[in-house]
Amino acid sequence: MKSGTFDLEEQRLIKEVKRRGSKLVLIQLPEGLKPQGPRLAEVIEKTGATAIISADPCYGACDLAVEEAETLGADLLIHFGHSPLPLTSKLSHVPTVPVEARAKLSLKGALKKTLPLIKPWKRIGLVTTVQHTDRLNDAREVLIAAGKRVVIGKAGRLGHAGQVLGCDFGNAQAIAKDVDAFVCVCGGRFHAVGVALATSKPTVVGDPYEGRAYSVDKDADRVRKQRWASIQEAARGQRFGILIGLKSGQKRLERALQIGRKLRLATKKPTLLAIREVTPESLLQYPSIDAYVNTACPRISLDDSTRFKKPVLNVNEALVVTGELTWKQLLRKGWFAD
Repeated sequence: MKSGTFDLEEQRLIKEVKRRGSKLVLIQLPEGLKPQGPRLAEVIEKTGATAIISADPCYGACDLAVEEAETLGADLLIHFGHSPLPLTSKLSHVPTVPVEARAKLSLKGALKKTLPLIKPWKRIGLVTTVQHTDRLNDAREVLIAAGKRVVIGKAGRLGHAGQVLGCDFGNAQAIAKDVDAFVCVCGGRFHAVGVALATSKPTVVGDPYEGRAYSVDKDADRVRKQRWASIQEAARGQRFGILIGLKSGQKRLERALQIGRKLRLATKKPTLLAIREVTPESLLQYPSIDAYVNTACPRISLDDSTRFKKPVLNVNEALVVTGELTWKQLLRKGWFAD
């Protein structure tokens, strides 16, 4: 992406580093912003501090480079591209400066292109990623001018009205009963497919980066079919590996232990596995395990399912295996609430 697309708040960062008297700063960027890393390091080093770029993948605010910062002896962590979560903000002794990287793009053109696609529906739920929350009212006005009734979810725990994360669609779920369809202002299909899965409502993308609009309903249907097949395959298995995430905001040991107890009651054999990166290669090391339950990021099970040789279920899917939920109940509850 072009460096001018996002506001990376360089002047604010310079002031923060100077104000704190920081000497060693760790910079963490999501994949789309990593090309800006060397330039941002130069900006930081103008203050006299040393800047180090975390070259590991970064999947969200749940994936703060907490341990890396502490291991390196950094006295400041700058995390780009995500809004802070209440949980992760308390996990590190190293001060963290979040930079939400707001997009400097007009939303109106993309929103106008959604209008033919949402013509059948009167009540529209409007959601977006953190990069566009400051311009969501502009998007709302476009839809209102077209005769739509627009509903935006309250900020809740995410901090911004209408905001969704890749794993948290509470703002969409809270208003799903009041709308006929959703418009998701975002780049790509990732967040919009999550909205469709979480709400079971028609969902249209308004992409301001590409200036186009499209439905993700077929994508969501394909994911649902894949997930049902994975649940059925897993249910035939006997030994389950329960994955406990080691990333800063994904450690859910109690939930993993709870799932283990439920699997035992369903006459399955659980094995607990602590893991930082859930990859197909890492799971191939356990040939005796028939299926996995991932208690870390729920999107791994949904978005990468075809890469894994054995079923990798998220928590709610595992409850279908144990009999606590039916498939229809899972469809109503959604993949992300547990």
